[in-house]
Amino acid sequence: MRFLHLGDLHIGKSLSDFDLISDQKYILDQITDIAVKNKINAVLIAGDIYDKSIPSEAAVSLFDYFIRSLVAKKIKIYAVTGNHDSDERLNFGSSLFASNGVFLSAKYDGRLHKHVLEDETGRVNIYLMPFIKASQVKHFYPEESIENYDQAVRVAIEKSEVNPEEVNLLVAHQFVGGKGETPELSGSEGLGVQNVGLVEMVGYDCFDAFNYVALGHIHSGQKIGREEVRYSGSPLKYSLSEAEHDKSVPMVTVSSDGTVETTLISLKPKRDLRHIRGTMKQLLAKENITDPEDFIYVTLTDEDIVRDAMGIFQQTYPNTVRIEYDNSHTKEISQVDIEKITENRSFSDMISEFYRMMYGCEISEEELKVMHEIAGEAGVADETH
Repeated sequence: MRFLHLGDLHIGKSLSDFDLISDQKYILDQITDIAVKNKINAVLIAGDIYDKSIPSEAAVSLFDYFIRSLVAKKIKIYAVTGNHDSDERLNFGSSLFASNGVFLSAKYDGRLHKHVLEDETGRVNIYLMPFIKASQVKHFYPEESIENYDQAVRVAIEKSEVNPEEVNLLVAHQFVGGKGETPELSGSEGLGVQNVGLVEMVGYDCFDAFNYVALGHIHSGQKIGREEVRYSGSPLKYSLSEAEHDKSVPMVTVSSDGTVETTLISLKPKRDLRHIRGTMKQLLAKENITDPEDFIYVTLTDEDIVRDAMGIFQQTYPNTVRIEYDNSHTKEISQVDIEKITENRSFSDMISEFYRMMYGCEISEEELKVMHEIAGEAGVADETH
């Protein structure tokens, strides 16, 4: 039996001002083609289907198009919600979806929904666990000791009475690590462990009853603990931290005895996301220009600030997302002790010094006036700190 494992579609996401709907349709069509070519039985979608809890009309239409494409090919879908999704919105119509082979668990209701899939090769139990918090599980099992996400997930699995003697798959959207192992973070979830919080981490050993665990939440595809506990990663690059990633979709082959084989199938985007670095002259030299339609993040090493750098770059790379500098001025600023700078300094003094450090000259009275107006709108008082 064969499955495709997807997660973190983030349909409706944009890069700065650039709409990604056409890029997402392109990659979803590619995934549908992969599913058909490899005679996939079902697609597992591990949460963050949409980028926002209230998705745009275009985002909803695209997901509808995707699931219709799969259903038309007799491919079943098993999906859960992620922390970006609205469980109420995705839960609407779930019974109608099920009649068409689309099984969606949008909200934890005290149990993990179990679905049985059978074909000539055998039988597989597919459990669905939407993104859950400790308080949600505690609500249904107040007698249990549940103080963090790990305990919540363990109780949720225990109460579902999973039979480890059978072939079991789990689709889940959680932050999973354990035994000294922390997943490589990237993308919109790549905030670092200090921000994600160890209290949210779930130990991968709590999934021992499952032959394969299809995870979502981290945008970098990777295994956690054992080969069969895996993040699919997002199908597209959604941030600068993902620029060097090679995106793929795991194809999971499950034998009748529960043996699992995972093959990563590469995905090729309509437009790549790249990070280029150098001086303006180097980067825009004719011999160095490649794939101008890609999404571009630029780090300029010019010592002087280039006026209208974005406008200049977008003449060659129309999808330039962001430009930043790395030069002696920015290095000097990075070494500055912010507390010492702000101590007993007025707003005008701080802005003036920052301007000198950035541009090597004094700020004009007119520019300083504009900064005061902006600070006033932001509620920043012009007083010493």
